[in-house]
Amino acid sequence: MAAVKQEKSVIMDWLTTVDHKKLGIMYLIAGTLFFCKAGLMAVFMRIQLMVPGNTFLSGQTFNEFITMHGTIMLFLAATPLLFAFMNYFIPLQIGARDVAFPFVNALGFWIFLSGGLLLSTSWFFGGGPDAGWTAYVPLSTQDRLGIDFYVLGLQVSGIGTLISAINFLVTIVNMRAPGMTMMRLPLFVWTSFISSTLILFAFTPLAAGLALLMLERIFDAQFFVPSAGGNVVIWQHIFWIFGHPEVYILVLPAFGIISEVIPAFSRKRLFGYTAMVFATMIIAFLGFMVWAHHMFTVGMGPVANSVFAVATMTIAVPTGIKIFNWLFTMWGGKITFNTAMLFASSFVPTFVLGGVTGVMLAMAPVDYLYHDTYFVVAHFHYIIVGGIVLALFAGLFYWYPKMFNHKLNETLGKWFFALFYIGFHLTFFIQHILGLMGMPRRVYTYLADQGLDAYNMVSTIGTFFMTAGVLLLVVNIIYSAFKGERVTVADPWDARTLEWAVPTPVPEYNFAQTPQVRSLDPLFYEKIHGDGTMKPAEPIDEIHMPNGSILPVLISIGLYFVGFGLIMLEMENALFNPWIVVVGGFVITFGCMAIRSIKEDHGYHVPIDQIKRELPTKGEK
Repeated sequence: MAAVKQEKSVIMDWLTTVDHKKLGIMYLIAGTLFFCKAGLMAVFMRIQLMVPGNTFLSGQTFNEFITMHGTIMLFLAATPLLFAFMNYFIPLQIGARDVAFPFVNALGFWIFLSGGLLLSTSWFFGGGPDAGWTAYVPLSTQDRLGIDFYVLGLQVSGIGTLISAINFLVTIVNMRAPGMTMMRLPLFVWTSFISSTLILFAFTPLAAGLALLMLERIFDAQFFVPSAGGNVVIWQHIFWIFGHPEVYILVLPAFGIISEVIPAFSRKRLFGYTAMVFATMIIAFLGFMVWAHHMFTVGMGPVANSVFAVATMTIAVPTGIKIFNWLFTMWGGKITFNTAMLFASSFVPTFVLGGVTGVMLAMAPVDYLYHDTYFVVAHFHYIIVGGIVLALFAGLFYWYPKMFNHKLNETLGKWFFALFYIGFHLTFFIQHILGLMGMPRRVYTYLADQGLDAYNMVSTIGTFFMTAGVLLLVVNIIYSAFKGERVTVADPWDARTLEWAVPTPVPEYNFAQTPQVRSLDPLFYEKIHGDGTMKPAEPIDEIHMPNGSILPVLISIGLYFVGFGLIMLEMENALFNPWIVVVGGFVITFGCMAIRSIKEDHGYHVPIDQIKRELPTKGEK
């Protein structure tokens, strides 16, 4: 056991860290890079569709871009960006010093990243996957190497997502501060808890489906070949049993972010906290009962279609509860319309519009008209971008001072909001009309004189507005790093929850003394009934913290090589294919065996003198 923290270079410190805060920042960086990559593909696709008969992209390249855009945005951008906030703030909001399993937390990040890199490697071997992000068979059983990268990349990345979700569940159940009952959890923690539960039950069928597809592609199984007794539609069932809960896996933490930002800048407690918690549970439960509304046109029959249509429309009820609770929270509040609040408040009407079109699509007879048109594209993006991305931007501006010790520039932030929000509606609202006019989705060109030209031009111009907004955000981040308002107080927003009770910058151990929680909105309660600081639930003592480890990086590298080696088995005349798998397997085995050698007391102690120096002063905001 190391008595003091081991000194490392900056690079090795970040490569080996198991600190939930640093891992949250690494999730944020990785998710942002994947977000920009997928966004650039979207810009190229909109340029291709800007005018009829365009040849900016070939049909094959367009198919690869549309597949990779959807896959990256959902699996490698939205999920890690939400995990960034979950990693950083769940322990802080429940009064813990770290997650339950810091080593596993690091392992989850590096495995996720290796899966994303494996998927991206496809560009160097004949192009990306081209079967759509849903990978419907028989499109995904064609002899295209890119689809192998899709299958193995998502399998590896999914392992990291699964173990991270389990870690969040254990952390929230077992590591809450004294007095932090389940019904005193912040809404962001509640939604993260339920989202992690959904991951546990939704990613397992996806893993099974990808395993079947891998066996079919690499080892010539016949699960989806009708002539051999297989069934093509089975893949759709397997995929959407995961695919629709995946929407709620992403949306529920976004709901949690909105439920933190709106009360903070309305100067009011969240209206109807208990109703919000149970509405979240109901949404999660119903989310597993609606998957086949994606399959109304496959011929399930009127009874099955009706059951799934009713279940789909039922979700509007608990969602409506949330909408009204956010509105009632703002009603009568002393609202501060900074950038975070602009994104949070604009989320509400935007998500409502996406929900209304969802109810339209839930009607099976009408879905026959809308299915595979741009109406579905517009609805989906109103949920994903108008819901999740707006919430992510609200969370970024809200939590940025705690994560990076300075604020983002508000003037640049408001310009970013205006450009992005206007561009979003220009891009996707017009696509409802394109869909009603009959323009099919997933086509790379269209004929002139069909009445589609002007609408597609407007949609592409909207994309340029969104791109300009994101570039302005990058400028804001760089500018604020050098010229931004520095934050030295714990609570620059006069907020309500525990993450604003710890000093800024956040100490490595988070809380010098585990706080005693006495109410919902614990920090605000202490401001009203105490001296503005959290009451300790334990005396000051040395704090034991875990050491970092390079093993998560090694294990993720081993998984990358195993996946890459299996894919290379598909290539003719490729040398040493089995050896790539063997080397990767050896690295994984070595890493797992090395884990067993780590002693239970592996770590270091933070001395009492250091803790006392970093204690916040009484009454500090």
